Amino acid sequence: MGLADYIVIGLFFGLMVMIGYLSSRKVKNSTDFFVAGGKVPWWLAGISHHVSGYSGVVFVAFAGVAYTYGFTIYVWWAVAISIAVIGGAFLIAPRWSRLRQNLNIGSPTEYLQVRYGVGTQLLTALSGTVLKLFDVAAKWASIGILLNVFTGLPVMAGAVMTATIALAYTTIGGLWADLYTDFVQFLIQIVAGVLMFVTVVGKMGGVGSLTGMWHRLPAGHGSAFNGPYTFAFFLAYLIMSTFSYNGGTWSLATRYIASPDTKSARRSGLLSGALYLIWPLILFMPMWAAPLFLPNLADPTESYALMVRTFLPTGLVGLVLAGIFSATLSMVTSDANTISAVITKDIIPFVSRKFRGLDAKKELRLARATTFTFVFMTLMVTAFYQDFGGVIGLIITWFGALVGPTAIPMILGLMPKFRHSDSRAAISSIVSGVAVFVAMKITGYSASQAVILAAPTITSVIVFVLAGLLNRNAEVPEKVERLLGELTLASVNGKAAE
Repeated sequence: MGLADYIVIGLFFGLMVMIGYLSSRKVKNSTDFFVAGGKVPWWLAGISHHVSGYSGVVFVAFAGVAYTYGFTIYVWWAVAISIAVIGGAFLIAPRWSRLRQNLNIGSPTEYLQVRYGVGTQLLTALSGTVLKLFDVAAKWASIGILLNVFTGLPVMAGAVMTATIALAYTTIGGLWADLYTDFVQFLIQIVAGVLMFVTVVGKMGGVGSLTGMWHRLPAGHGSAFNGPYTFAFFLAYLIMSTFSYNGGTWSLATRYIASPDTKSARRSGLLSGALYLIWPLILFMPMWAAPLFLPNLADPTESYALMVRTFLPTGLVGLVLAGIFSATLSMVTSDANTISAVITKDIIPFVSRKFRGLDAKKELRLARATTFTFVFMTLMVTAFYQDFGGVIGLIITWFGALVGPTAIPMILGLMPKFRHSDSRAAISSIVSGVAVFVAMKITGYSASQAVILAAPTITSVIVFVLAGLLNRNAEVPEKVERLLGELTLASVNGKAAE
């Protein structure tokens, strides 16, 4: 990179910190810090939901998949998520907004105390927090790898530098800082992504080359399913995405919780789902074309970074790298903010009595402290990312496989149909799903990625539903009936909810 590139990156980081500082003026208490006071407009929540759903992993691990297997990455990743999010916009998103309106929740797991009891709430909060350590660690590793390709900076040094910048604005500005930086970062991503798209299309010979390039690429690169990414894998990823992108990934649930009403929550989900269907077609195109310009790469995960270095002049390289930073920072700061909410509201008060009933200022200080601590712990995991199977291993094998079991009681618990699935059903579903994953790891069970990804989630669903059926004659607690009554679809989507 040249001096101009470093200047662009420096300006980008400075802008993020400035936004965080300005956002801090809107943060008066923990409610403002965690859910922006429930005042987030639908378009801002939708954009934030979209950009918070992916990170530098797209430009590293997914770029490697695009280089090696082609178009399939769009089908099993973008299309699956789009279907999951659009469906959830009608069935799930409005319920999250309604929870804040009725229970004044500040974290996605807070309502579990009413739905299942303190024990289930604590188990879900703890297991989800540990799981997020792996997910966010993968994001830091991704950005570290990209910085290593561009600048020669060691992977861990790049991860620490990026995390420091993220902490500088998210610990002072909370969710408002995340939302505003998400919007700016999305604009930067569009400029950078379109720039790479136009540049590569021009190098290939113009717009007409977009259809012809598939005949020049290796066999199968134009297919919807290729290599290990089969139709079964698509279905498995769709199942995982349905639970993850509708609230199993807590930071995404927070976008709905922070919406002022159910109509806004629904609109934000529809916007996010539409963006997943459209934007990746532009974003992935340079990655699909990479084998034409950089054949036989030893490490396909470096393909996107090498394409940027090959085709863009000084200054524009920094802009594209800023776009990649944008994706990563958006996701990890969203996660850090939400995990902080869970730790502050749902874990610490039950571990120590002295943290119960804190005044607004003390709870805000605690929130900022837990945000810092969580990010620090993710960096500890990042140092050993290779031991977990690299970036793609952390994302698909660990986070992808385990997010389902922790999300099942949370998402299905919103549905009146599963009112008889109580705390025992919730705990059993989490434990059984995790147990299946652990058993496959310990025994070295050899199976397709589809089975590894889907088995824990499907197991959890079966256990949760069966436990509810076996408990169908038991009386449902009044507080649970009242909660679910307020979340019925007619109430959520009808005029009464608005």
